[in-house]
Amino acid sequence: MTNPFLYGSLALDEAFTDREPELAELGSDLRNGQDVVILAPRRYGKTSLVWRVQQELLKKRILVAHVDLMTTPTKERLAEKLAKTIHDDIASPLYRAREAALGIFRGLRITPQITLDPDDASVAFGFDVGHRRADVDATLERLFELPGELGAERKRRVVLVLDEFQEVTDIDPHLPRLMRAVFQQQPEVAHVYLGSKRHMLRRIFSDQNEPFWRSAKQMELGLIAPVLFAPYIVERFRQTGKSITEEAVTGILRVTRGHPYATQELCYFVWEETLPRRKASLLEVDRGLTGALHSEHAHFSLLWDGAAAGQRLLLQALAAEPGRPYTAAYRREHSLPATTSVQKALSALRRRELVTTRRDGAIEIAEPFFAEWIIRLSRPGA
Repeated sequence: MTNPFLYGSLALDEAFTDREPELAELGSDLRNGQDVVILAPRRYGKTSLVWRVQQELLKKRILVAHVDLMTTPTKERLAEKLAKTIHDDIASPLYRAREAALGIFRGLRITPQITLDPDDASVAFGFDVGHRRADVDATLERLFELPGELGAERKRRVVLVLDEFQEVTDIDPHLPRLMRAVFQQQPEVAHVYLGSKRHMLRRIFSDQNEPFWRSAKQMELGLIAPVLFAPYIVERFRQTGKSITEEAVTGILRVTRGHPYATQELCYFVWEETLPRRKASLLEVDRGLTGALHSEHAHFSLLWDGAAAGQRLLLQALAAEPGRPYTAAYRREHSLPATTSVQKALSALRRRELVTTRRDGAIEIAEPFFAEWIIRLSRPGA
């Protein structure tokens, strides 16, 4: 049997776990044309959630276009990706004839180079560099207008997903203003913004000096409650002819706290440690955790090497005990320096998305395995 747990890629179909309230809320928002920005720490499954909702929207004849800004370092590259997704995911479903679908791009200020792949007949768009900035901006503006116009013409709802949206200012600091000017006049289009740098997204949508200030509903993704994750783990083991004890499930979720990525990863290694037709116990959980930490060692080493001395002290304290490092009692308990030094270290860790604030106000390390890795690193003789 193949391992039923997946990590490192999109969690689709049976690999997607729970998130029923979030699925229903986001689906309803997008059907209503509501713009949404999704906020969550890294590896919380933001993109997987959006992809799952997209599949449901497509069944309802809603048109969905998706652009990842991480792959568009320049405005010309953004224009290429945007033109392709508009052609493939909006124009082509509306116009059966290829010529009609391509005809919508004839009015662009810069004429794209359009190539046809002889193997799969897919269409690619190219925009040469070297054009005047005004011409590039006019071309992008027109591309951003097209989803709304096409949706209004055919009376179809359109959803435009902009992944890694925090990269927009690196592409061009003036681009958010251009985009906002177009988007606010598109009632037919629901815009979804998500990214891996939460603090930057918060600034874009919460700073009153930014063009996107209060322009979208903010949706926070949290951990998945262990009581909801546990049946999923048991069932995935059962489907592959293996089983797992209640204590082992509790042990897994005690480590991961319902963190989507970490839970899938630890379960992957625990399943591998469990013999066919056998039951996973706490022994397999411990072995699986060792395997997961070994797998993440290079990643965590880079994070640790990039942390200053004050940040390392604070990380060690938070790994041992999540809490409120500003308080005198916590600093005394964990031998931390003065409040100003702790504040400086904590601000740096927040910018790097290494720590997060729980609902009860306590600070904790965002990635569960990183905390365990630090604990083992700090042991005498490690």
